[in-house]
Amino acid sequence: MGTEQLDKSGWALYFDRFSRALSNTDAQVRVSSLQLGSQVEAEWLRLNGITYDKKDDIFVVALTGLEHIIHGPKQAYAESEDGAVRSVQIIDAEGGTCLVQFRQAVTTGKAEGGKSVVDEAAEESFPASDPPAWTG
Repeated sequence: MGTEQLDKSGWALYFDRFSRALSNTDAQVRVSSLQLGSQVEAEWLRLNGITYDKKDDIFVVALTGLEHIIHGPKQAYAESEDGAVRSVQIIDAEGGTCLVQFRQAVTTGKAEGGKSVVDEAAEESFPASDPPAWTG
């Protein structure tokens, strides 16, 4: 099993592809912070998707009957085994964490050209030192 830090520039693409790969996946959501301690927010509800909204800088973890919103995320990690994602952890601006664990691992598969979804997402974003022409 390995844990990989996901590059922020690829979050939207990674989680869009991840959400499309979901098939009857149940998830448990555990939140931790200095104010709350560690609490289970959702226990084995159907996961509808995880999305990152660049404009509002939020993650939305959508489950049947519950949406958990993470404001100002700073880091995101995916724990996987044999190419299948077992859990995702997101750390917010205040150091709070949201751990989403999957009852069954989610296989995201390979993107075009045999690359992993994470690798493809990283390639589709431009480095800060090389902004697109329309930025001036």
